[in-house]
Amino acid sequence: MTNTDMRIGIDLGGTKIEALAIDDQGVELVRHRIDTPRDDYDATVAAMVGLVRRLEEATGSTGTVGAGIPGSISRITGLVKNANSTWLNGRPLDRDLIVALGRAVRIANDANCFAVSEATDGAAAGKNVVFGVILGTGCGGGVAIDGRVHEGPNGVAGEWGHNPLPWPRPEEYPGPECYCGKRGCMEMWVSGTGIALDYRTVTGKALRTHEIVSRFEAGDPEATAAMERFEDRLARGLAQVVNILDPDVIVIGGGVSRVKHIYRELPNKLKTYVFGGEASTPILPAMYGDSSGVRGAAWLWPNRRG
Repeated sequence: MTNTDMRIGIDLGGTKIEALAIDDQGVELVRHRIDTPRDDYDATVAAMVGLVRRLEEATGSTGTVGAGIPGSISRITGLVKNANSTWLNGRPLDRDLIVALGRAVRIANDANCFAVSEATDGAAAGKNVVFGVILGTGCGGGVAIDGRVHEGPNGVAGEWGHNPLPWPRPEEYPGPECYCGKRGCMEMWVSGTGIALDYRTVTGKALRTHEIVSRFEAGDPEATAAMERFEDRLARGLAQVVNILDPDVIVIGGGVSRVKHIYRELPNKLKTYVFGGEASTPILPAMYGDSSGVRGAAWLWPNRRG
């Protein structure tokens, strides 16, 4: 019998799969991580099932299971779509996990899991509408309303990374090509990849994002200019989110979220672009950092005792 006081979350990434079990108060019980069997769907399903079994053996209990994936389940076909781990696309991942585990499984986009985690017991705990931003190798986003995933009928709610950069300057148009097939997507401007690409385009020098940030923190003029461009573009993108959704709080995760300077600059820059010139939206770093996605997957089963 499933113990509703224990929740297991799985974060399926392109290079690693992480799983953890938490109790009903969000206290971590056990965690394990393995390499992702890339380009092998059947092995990926078996690895996820194996992680669940391993955590249940370690705790001596059977819990609910939620999984965050780099894509979504189509409501039309019931198959995975939009996954950058392309071997998942067109596959019935939720059904295969349900059959293998013999119980219900909830699956959501990994950025939505991030938003749920921070809305449940993280930086945005107690807030009704939370927009979660992941700025890492790519640029993702997710929406949580009352602590639950808001997907929309197309399963793409929060996918602001594939909207175009708003109010582009002449030198920003049409923008870099994105893997999605379009140009000028937010992902190509404000992700770690985008920051490095912009720096190389402007300076002719190839540096990794963390090197650019280090030079910025040391006062280097070229790196400072690059970070100012990044923060302005991020403000433009988030202003559109505020204009449409007006969330109670914006929480930022991913590697770029560790740059403390953005939390000082973004609030004022946001006012420049939000309709009406007012923007009191708190912009906060994620409380759980890289663990937020896997915790949010566990919280896809939100009901608690009492």
